[in-house]
Amino acid sequence: MQPASSTLTDRSPADATYRKITLRLIPLLFICYTLNYMDRVNIGYAQLQMKHALNFNDAIYGLGAGIFFLGYFIFEVPSNLLLNRIGARKTILRIMFCWGAMSAATLFVTTSLQFYIVRFLLGVFEAGLFPGIILYLTYWYPPARRARVVSLFMLATVAAGLIGGPTSGWILQNMNGVNGWAGWQWMFLLEGLPSSALGILTYLYLSDGPAAARWMSDAEKELVRRDVASATAAQGVPERERSHHAFLDLKVYLLSFVLFCVLCGSYALSFWLPTVIHELGVTSMQQVGLYATIPEIIAAVATLLYSRHSDKHAERHWHFAIAALLGALALSATTLFRQDLGMSLAMFGLARACIVSSLPVFWAMSTSQLSVRSSVAGIAVIASLSNMSGVLSPYLLGLIKNATGSLDNGLYVISILMVIAAICVLRFIKRPDLRNASGPTQPSEVQV
Repeated sequence: MQPASSTLTDRSPADATYRKITLRLIPLLFICYTLNYMDRVNIGYAQLQMKHALNFNDAIYGLGAGIFFLGYFIFEVPSNLLLNRIGARKTILRIMFCWGAMSAATLFVTTSLQFYIVRFLLGVFEAGLFPGIILYLTYWYPPARRARVVSLFMLATVAAGLIGGPTSGWILQNMNGVNGWAGWQWMFLLEGLPSSALGILTYLYLSDGPAAARWMSDAEKELVRRDVASATAAQGVPERERSHHAFLDLKVYLLSFVLFCVLCGSYALSFWLPTVIHELGVTSMQQVGLYATIPEIIAAVATLLYSRHSDKHAERHWHFAIAALLGALALSATTLFRQDLGMSLAMFGLARACIVSSLPVFWAMSTSQLSVRSSVAGIAVIASLSNMSGVLSPYLLGLIKNATGSLDNGLYVISILMVIAAICVLRFIKRPDLRNASGPTQPSEVQV
């Protein structure tokens, strides 16, 4: 047995290689997903003006916000299969350029039908970005290193809240009436077009995989290839399994259901938090955006620490379950403080922190459950099925709010779904030994 100092020395080339990969890939992917998530959920801010201007009720808004995910659902698996065939660079270019243009085109909407069509097409064009990047990261990182690197990437959803809230609020308030356009129209234009430009930059900057990375040495490429291959062998899954097997794998559908339940909570917060803040007496659009950043700041810190802790202890299941259970409790508790802005934001912040913290752990757990071939379709199936929560959650809450004048009962239903997700993970999903899945001998030394 080698002494500890020898182990650390042996591992340092691997740590340096993965730090190099992270610094090269994650900042750009982070920006891409930040713009992606902003363009997906900025409808939550637009509705503060858009509903009144276009005479939309809460049910129309909820359906329009959610129908995005129908297009997303239909085209997500084909997009991931195409990425595996033509590479990440061309796929991300296509997705970002088209979705940016369609997001900007939302400014021309005047009827509910046009609203539904534009939101559906936005989902069609965006389909595949998130599962494609998750698949792309499996080319570069073995399972033992994934939770932390996925958390760095997924912090983009938090950044979208931190940046998107104040930015959207400022545009709504200060650009309203400029050139004869409403503030919500300017918001879609100014937040949509940068995505198209970034798609071109991504095509020029990314490599399709380690083998094509000119910025890596042959030794670094071989190290990554060996780590990923040995992790596959440690999982005990057949590498030659075909992609269509993912559609026959029951655990793919179980994982899809688990993520569906948690994302119901995430989209409830994303689409309705601005409305809740507004109803608590905050009338300034800019202040609504600023208050909405508070839960995102809490979530950013929690996600980094939680994912690091999960990697350190090589444990996924309890980390996910605890986050989901606490998130459900906090989401339900928000209903107790309808007249208290400070406590409402505190509970929303705790709920957001728990939900966001559970997602990198979930994807690290899920990718370790799938074989190399089935992961191409499997990741997309999980992402597409689970994102139907984006159809159900805002529409359900909109219907309940129309019927009762309150979101409380809807939040209770979503909290119950999150509890069920935690139970499913603990009861039905097997626990692979990540300590032997191509990572450092001591989990505490795992680095990205």
